Amino acid sequence: MTAVSGLVIVDKPAGCTSHDVVARIRRLAGTRRVGHAGTLDPMATGVLVVGVEKATRLLGHLALTQKEYAATVRLGATTDTDDADGEILVTAPAAGVSRPALNAAVAALTGEIQQVPPGVSAIKVGGRRAYRLTREGAAPELAARTVTVSTLTVGAVRPAGDYLDADVAVTCSSGTYIRAIARDLGAALGVGGHLTALRRTRVGPYEIGAARTLDQLAADLQIVALAAAAAAAFPRRDLTDEEARLLSHGVRLPASSACGPPGPGPVAAFAPDGTLIALLSQDQGEARPLAVFVP
Repeated sequence: MTAVSGLVIVDKPAGCTSHDVVARIRRLAGTRRVGHAGTLDPMATGVLVVGVEKATRLLGHLALTQKEYAATVRLGATTDTDDADGEILVTAPAAGVSRPALNAAVAALTGEIQQVPPGVSAIKVGGRRAYRLTREGAAPELAARTVTVSTLTVGAVRPAGDYLDADVAVTCSSGTYIRAIARDLGAALGVGGHLTALRRTRVGPYEIGAARTLDQLAADLQIVALAAAAAAAFPRRDLTDEEARLLSHGVRLPASSACGPPGPGPVAAFAPDGTLIALLSQDQGEARPLAVFVP
C-alpha cells in the first residue's frame, strides 16, 4: 500500500537528532520517502515539520518561512558549540549585568542583522560540513549572513551562581541560529553566553499545539494531507479543468492577480476537485511550475 502524502508535525524530544525523527517516521509511515524542513539541534525540542512521500517536495519551500522559539541564554560562559552540549571555553561573572544593559544588547540584535553561523553547524564549506571540520581541528571561517530577527524579547531573568539566565522569545527568518544570538548577546555584554534550552514553537503556519510526540504518532500517525498542507502554507490559485491539465504537463500559465502580487512564489494551484496540482512561481506575467504533484 502506498503511504499517504502529507506533513507530520512532530514535537521533537531533546536528545535525538532531526535525522533520528525522520528514521522513526519512515518506519511508522512504511516508506523511505521522508524528509524534514529545518533542522533542530539534538538539545532542542519542538516543532519539526516532516514530509511524507510527495510532500517532501514542499519542504524546501516551507523552510523559507518564519519561525518562533522560546529559549534560555546563560550569560557568563562561552562554549565551543554556543550551547550547553559544548565544552566551556571562557567564564566571566555576569551577576552584575543590568536589565537596561541586557535590553540594549537585545535591541541591537533585532531587525535585519549580519550573523556569523556557529562553527559547529551543518553549513557546507568546500563540500564538507562545518561541524566536521571544526571537530577535526580545522574550524572554518564562516562568512556572516543576512538574517531577520523580527522580535527578540527578554522574559524572566534569574541568577545561577555567577551566571545569569535569561529567557528570550524569538521570531526570525529561516537560517537564523538561536545559538548565535546567545553567543552574540553574551559578547555584547562582555561576559560571554550560550544557549541552555531551546524550544521551537512555530514553523510557518504550524504551531506547537498541532505537534505530536513520537509516542503519540506511534499510536496514531496523524498526517496533514498534501492539499491541506499546501493550502495552509501558501497563497491559493484555483484552476479550471483545462488549466489543471496544462499545468500537470508542466505548461506555463498566465499569471493571476487573484492569488497575490507577482513574485517568485510559491503559490499553490488546485484543480476544481481540490487536488493539489503544483506549486507556482508568478513572475513577468507568467505562472511557472516549481513542483508538479500529479502524473
